[in-house]
Amino acid sequence: MQELKSIENVKEAIKEGAVLVYISAPNCNVCDALKIKVEELFSKEFPKIKLYEANVSVVPELAGEFQIFSAPAMLIFFEGQEFAREGRNVSLELLSGRLEKVYKLYFE
Repeated sequence: MQELKSIENVKEAIKEGAVLVYISAPNCNVCDALKIKVEELFSKEFPKIKLYEANVSVVPELAGEFQIFSAPAMLIFFEGQEFAREGRNVSLELLSGRLEKVYKLYFE
């Protein structure tokens, strides 16, 4: 995952097509563990989606701009429009199922 270090970087990344923004927090064990699983899932199932990470301690404006109340959080965008949002208790299986149809339509 490429790290985004400003709110401007986040806004620019969202415009790039199919994008996942992974929002983490410092000293968050869940964030670290889930990040590995997300990278694994997306590299296998959704390799054309660009992966970015933004830490709320580095980019505190994320909380207000995207209404993030806890970490980790994942925001998935297609053409700048938010498609999915997952919070702290994430089922990667359910997320994968939701994303599969849209991914195929978008890239095929």
